[in-house]
Amino acid sequence: MAVREARRERRVRRAEADTFTARMKKRLHRARNVLRKSGVDYFRGDGSDWVALAGLLVTVPMITCGTIVNNVWCAPAALVLPIVAGGLLLRPASLLGLYAASAVALIVESVQLGPYAEGPSRVTPGVVLVVAACGFFGLLIAQFRSRVGVPWRGGGTMLFDLRERIRVQSKLPRLPRGWHREMALRPAGGQSFSGDFVVAARTNGGRTLEVVLTDVSGKGMDAGSRALLLSGAFGGLLGSLPPHAFLPAANGYLLRQDWDEGFATSIHLVLDLETGDYELFSAGHPPGLQLSAGSGRWEEKTGQGPLLGVYDGAQFDPVKGLLRPGDVLMLFTDGLVETSDRDIAEGIDRLTGEADRYVAGGFHGAAWHLIEAVAKDVNDDRALLLICREA
Repeated sequence: MAVREARRERRVRRAEADTFTARMKKRLHRARNVLRKSGVDYFRGDGSDWVALAGLLVTVPMITCGTIVNNVWCAPAALVLPIVAGGLLLRPASLLGLYAASAVALIVESVQLGPYAEGPSRVTPGVVLVVAACGFFGLLIAQFRSRVGVPWRGGGTMLFDLRERIRVQSKLPRLPRGWHREMALRPAGGQSFSGDFVVAARTNGGRTLEVVLTDVSGKGMDAGSRALLLSGAFGGLLGSLPPHAFLPAANGYLLRQDWDEGFATSIHLVLDLETGDYELFSAGHPPGLQLSAGSGRWEEKTGQGPLLGVYDGAQFDPVKGLLRPGDVLMLFTDGLVETSDRDIAEGIDRLTGEADRYVAGGFHGAAWHLIEAVAKDVNDDRALLLICREA
């Protein structure tokens, strides 16, 4: 009996699925999926540009008709609008078709409006030169974009994504109660990309905090691509190797890249969050600064090691220390303390002098203000990291 009921239900469902309404729903669903896929592909640059080409080809005769009807308000030079849009939207082959249509439109306008000597708003040689120049530059842009393989629709999105990836990788992990950390980064010239970056992770079951602050040679956009590549590589190495093996591995990675300007400075902090003991490895980086709550003095902490990417087999010897309750450890890049008219010792004195103002009230929110006070107008990448053990 149950089998018969099941068969009857299957027949009813099959009959409902074969109705006109059900078939139309399936077709609409397929059409919606195809349209959505086409839209996503077009946005990414993987789809055909025929939709944009068809739209621009329609605007050409519309502009031509407007020019013939009222050439005062719709001048012949208005044809540069679809040409400029085509340079941003179309591939080079499609762009040539749009240019051909625009050339025909100029000829039609010239014939209909008459010689340019007979009155204003005619197709003058200047109009032809402007349209041709816009078309030439649009074609150059389209060819460059085609060679790079990044369409304009995805180029800005890709750069935004790269910038956000660097920011995400530079985020410091949460620390247990009794610890405070903060990071401030200011690229050169107010740009979005920087040659300074941070990678951090909690290892050893969360007991150990490992932070690597790196300064890639160059600044701003010039160093941004290398900083992105190195931040991904260093993030993969951090926690996968023993602390003493990190900088040698990073040094070997830079040497294998064989960049013309491939060196970098780096400082690697390994901090025990239970005891406060730490090791500081350095690869040609400015020293760390530790504030002792007992004495109120800043002490330089310098590990021994050469620049990354200079020679193989480099050795990096750490300096050890202890963060007691109330102590502060400050790591920074050379853009914060060194300029063309100020050596690093003078810059460190200025930085510690400004930092003394936060000793009484605490260092919460101090990183950004310290950069503003010490190196606001410096045309270099600046990064500052604070690790505080609260009293």
